[in-house]
Order: sequence, then C-alpha cells, then structure tokens
Amino acid sequence: MAEVTAAAVKALRDRTGLPMMDCKKALQEADGDQELAIQKLREQGMQTMQKRSGRETAFGRIAIHAGLDQPVGAIVELLCESAPVAAHEEFIQLAQDLARQLAEGPGAETADDLVAQPSPSKAPKTLKDQFDELNNRIREVFRVGRIARVEGPAAGYIHHNGSVGVILQVEGGNEQVGRDICMHVAAMRPSSVRRDDLDPALVQKEREIQTARARQEGKPENIIPKMIEGRMRNFYAEQCLEEQEFVKEPGKTVKEVAAEAGLKLVRFIHWEAGRD
Repeated sequence: MAEVTAAAVKALRDRTGLPMMDCKKALQEADGDQELAIQKLREQGMQTMQKRSGRETAFGRIAIHAGLDQPVGAIVELLCESAPVAAHEEFIQLAQDLARQLAEGPGAETADDLVAQPSPSKAPKTLKDQFDELNNRIREVFRVGRIARVEGPAAGYIHHNGSVGVILQVEGGNEQVGRDICMHVAAMRPSSVRRDDLDPALVQKEREIQTARARQEGKPENIIPKMIEGRMRNFYAEQCLEEQEFVKEPGKTVKEVAAEAGLKLVRFIHWEAGRD
C-alpha cells in the first residue's frame, strides 16, 4: 500500500471540499491514487444520498434567465433541505446555470434532460457533474423541481431570498416596466393575464356563489343577473393581472401601465420554491 501523506490528503480535500478524514480513508482505499479516491468519494456520496432520498426538500431557489433582448427565457426551481444551503453561493450558481442552459440550449422536457446538458459556468462538465459534485460536498438532498421555457422575450423578478420568482413573456416595452409588473405579480398573485385566460370552471363557480349570495340577501330575481355582472367585475379585478390596480401607480390598472410603456402582456409564471 502506498504511503498517504498529509500533503496528498490536503490536495484531495482542496479538490473535493470533503472532510480530511474522508479524504484520507479514500486515498488509503485507492492506494494513493487521487483520481480513484475521487471516484470512491463520489460513490460513497451517492450511497449516502440514496439513503436520504426520502427527506423533504421544502427549501430552495427560483432562478430565471430572461431579457427583452433575448429570444427565449427560462425559469427553474432547485430544491434542497435547508435555508442555509438555499443561500449557498454554489447552490445559487447551480440554479442560475440550470436556468441559463434551459434558455440558451436546445430545451428540455424533464429535469433529467436538462441536467444531462453542458454547464454554462463549468465547461466541459455537464450540469449533472456540477450537481453531483456540490451534492457530494454538502451531503444534503437536492432536487431539480419545476422547469419551464418561455418562447419569446421576457422580463423577470426574483425575491431577495430567491424563494419567489416571476417570469413574464411580453412583446415590446422596456425592461424596467416589465420587471415592475413581475414584482406586482409576486405581491398580488393574479391567476391569469386576462379574463379569457381564466379557467371557465372557476368563473362559473364564482357566478354560482354570487347568485346564491344574492338570493340569500333576498334580492328580486329580475335584478340578480345585473348584480352578478357587477360583482363579477370585482372578481376579475382580483384574478386578472391586466385588471388589477398597479401597486406602484394607484389609480391605474396594470393594463394601462403596460399600454403606456408599449408593452403587451402575453403570459406569466409565478412560482414559490417548494410550493406547487
């Protein structure tokens, strides 16, 4: 068996970021071969992660790669077990790389399809290499959650802690107004851009609720339909982005603000990490 020196252990630790004792043991098992020791450490890490795979991943980050000058945008959810890991610099970089590759690469139908692609910041490694190496060092369950690609220019907003993100596909306009509207979506939580985009079943249910309410109030049957239309306007103002009062300019709707900026709202995606 080759002698395992302190310098060799330190060199392996610098390469892997793993504890000194783990590195020393791996080198001993690999007879001093650094590359074989790294492979052993990866295998051990994968075994550990398999045992922990059932753990809850309730924390994470939303990453967005988008711009009004870019033909495609993307949003990705990267999940983990704890808030400190969600704030880890390399975890954030991994999330950003996933979103960037989804936007700039050939696209992906699933998370597995995406992680098999090249890493934008760690070439020539793949995103899976990047994922596995970080996962092996931190030893906490990671999971790529939802992914979505927007085929067109888009604005984006991510909350300061990375747990909330909004991507808004648009036509025309300017970046700042688009970002402001994304912030509005994050705060006001509309269900759709406009009335036509709402689930018809949701609209019908609301009409039934308001009709039943009017009858309980003893309103005459002949005026109930007109009353319902008035109450439905309030419903639409709550559910539809374009009809909501813009948080940064009270007195104006989002549709009016967008029109003034030459911005057409196409669709948005609003995610909170760990929440469907």
